Amino acid sequence: MKNTISHRVADFLKNYPPFNQLLLEELQELSTQISIVYKEKDAIIFNENDAPHSHFYIIHKGAVSLNKTQTNTIVDICDEGDIFGLRPLIANENYKMEAKAHEESILYAIPITTFKPYATSNREVGNFLIDSFASNTRNPYSKSHRGTLYGEPESTEIYNPSTELLDLQPVKYSKKLVSCSPKTQAKVLAAKMTSKNVGAILVLEDKMPIGIITDKDLRNKIVTGQLPISAPASEIMTSPVITYSKKLTITQAQMAMIKSNISHLCLTKDGTVNSKAVGILSKHDVMLAVGNNPTVLIKAIKRATRTKEIKQVRKGIMMLLRGYLDQNIPMTLISKIISELNDACIKQIIKNSLAKLDTPPPVTFAWLALGSQGRSEQLLHTDQDNALVFEDVAPEDLEETRAFFIHFAKQVTQRLNVIGYEYCPAEMMASNPSWCLSLSEWKKNVTTWITNPGPDEVLLSSIFFDYNNVYGNHDLVSDLSDHIFKTAKNYPSFFLHLASGALQNPSPTGFFRQFLVEQDGANKDSFDIKRRALMPLTDAARVLLLSHSIKSINYTAERFEKLAELEPNNAELFIAASYATKALLKFRTKQGLAHNDSGRYISLNKLTKAEKIKLKRTFRTIKEIQDLVYIRFKVSTLLR
Repeated sequence: MKNTISHRVADFLKNYPPFNQLLLEELQELSTQISIVYKEKDAIIFNENDAPHSHFYIIHKGAVSLNKTQTNTIVDICDEGDIFGLRPLIANENYKMEAKAHEESILYAIPITTFKPYATSNREVGNFLIDSFASNTRNPYSKSHRGTLYGEPESTEIYNPSTELLDLQPVKYSKKLVSCSPKTQAKVLAAKMTSKNVGAILVLEDKMPIGIITDKDLRNKIVTGQLPISAPASEIMTSPVITYSKKLTITQAQMAMIKSNISHLCLTKDGTVNSKAVGILSKHDVMLAVGNNPTVLIKAIKRATRTKEIKQVRKGIMMLLRGYLDQNIPMTLISKIISELNDACIKQIIKNSLAKLDTPPPVTFAWLALGSQGRSEQLLHTDQDNALVFEDVAPEDLEETRAFFIHFAKQVTQRLNVIGYEYCPAEMMASNPSWCLSLSEWKKNVTTWITNPGPDEVLLSSIFFDYNNVYGNHDLVSDLSDHIFKTAKNYPSFFLHLASGALQNPSPTGFFRQFLVEQDGANKDSFDIKRRALMPLTDAARVLLLSHSIKSINYTAERFEKLAELEPNNAELFIAASYATKALLKFRTKQGLAHNDSGRYISLNKLTKAEKIKLKRTFRTIKEIQDLVYIRFKVSTLLR
């Protein structure tokens, strides 16, 4: 007799990974062993530290929250098609989180002993379970354990097939040699080292290296008073020079520096002191060649005097970003590190642009990063949004001062474009006179936006209020921030309009939770993850935190975490929103890296079922956050 219930279970499971990897006969056999579990809202499925169940679970209907009870935080919210409770299968240890029905739910309990043979024999099934387990436990190194299930030995080594043998890679060195003669005085060569931004200078005689002077030599011999500042290079230099061929490899350079306990190597045409010097190699250069890490990249940025050098470093930043994502490093940490590096690139562009001006700025100024860049969420190469605020001047000097800063801003935005930041289509850039204003002018603009909030004003404030002071006078920015919060507090109706604007972005899904895609244009049938998923969360976090008069927190996920502190009654929702924000930002970043674009428009037919499930997981939270904003700020009153 046909088992109708087990066939219905099989029909459901075949639509979701990893069960869709099983043969139909295997799926039907498994379904006869599955139990159906009903849970009312808030019912506990298992507690933190409970002994492992003999089943893991997939949600047929409803939603289940995974919680850390000690910190009272939601780690994940699972809904239809999601798997949870995998710890007994993966680790065979007590549960590390509480599982509770987030709403009325129907679960399928899958016996571990029955399912384990499928997981161990089918690589795709095993990999998906490992990824699901890592996702639910927030394990940042899940991929390093891929392919191992409970009971199998874990490898402690991770092979990266993209890693090249360093022994075979030649070092890259600057051919622009910084040198001096044996008679050059200490004060002259020190000034030259400073202007060239180098830590060592070669002493040449007939183009042959006879010595080297480093920062350490100047400290030990000049700063200590051992030699006068007028001492010649011949008395300060370390000699003889240790020389190597320009065909030196990275590993050879490392070994040479370790062996001789030095930080600089002189490269000559044939590797001896008897041939022409062609370059100098520092420990920093070797570190940069070995691999990308934040410290090395920051140093490279600060040493860059040309835009093309910064552009090259930006490639390293993208490699670092890709590596972090591959290792499942937490998104908050990724955002902070990459944003710091991006800000450092912008700051160095500004410094280099200032150095090329004929005259210094007439007054102090601040360069503001706006929008996603101001929120530390611009991880990919997207368009630039920035503004400039300068110190108030006399009315008769205003236009001349503005002209100076517009000219300067054009140089900066042009160089930002060279390193990968596209020009803003709406020209919301400091090179636009409307976005290059004095402090008083910015205050006047902000006051207008807040006191007369029409659609345009709400849009402008939404972009501008997420600013970050990348370079310049912090007091100007602090003064402007104080003005914004003071004015907003005096005009509570502004929050109503800002909340209404936050609800303008459409829901990610329609009926039956199907993705809503673009209906026409170049991105027809694609899902706009920025407008339909990220922006609703970003806009909601902004207006909610602004209403609490909290400044200096721009990162959307951290805004929600702060809101969870301020409003304990809504902490569960805000923590879920923080998680959703990070998950969506990570998803978009991965898509952008995969397709070499901004990651905004996603072709659904290129997503796996697992990716769609992970994406949909955030949508319920988006709706709940929008409902909260709608009710709290009484948005319905605008519709009357």
